Amino acid sequence: MKYKGTLIVVKDCNRALKFYSDMFGFQLLQDNDGNMELTNNLYLQESRYWEQFTKKSVIPNSNQSELYFEEPDIEHFVERLETLYPEIEYVNYIMTHSWGQKVVRFYDLDGNLIEVGTPV
Repeated sequence: MKYKGTLIVVKDCNRALKFYSDMFGFQLLQDNDGNMELTNNLYLQESRYWEQFTKKSVIPNSNQSELYFEEPDIEHFVERLETLYPEIEYVNYIMTHSWGQKVVRFYDLDGNLIEVGTPV
């Protein structure tokens, strides 16, 4: 068995692709009409397909898992996020953990939780 990556459910793959490209530099590898493969093993699937396949409703902002990224200049990252996506909803703004790492947590445009932290 081989681990292939992480799939997140989104309302609109093209909108999500733009967000992940703008903020994290992901690029499209394959587009299968509502299912996209991006660089770094991230997969997008539109909610209409996911709900059809699983017979389950999507629960945005569920906080059960998160995508984790590291960025040395976290302040600049947050400035860029606020400029390009002022509607972003934060879970916590930039904070510093007891071990010195700065992190910010927010939801993407579809309610998927993201954490960006400085390298440890």
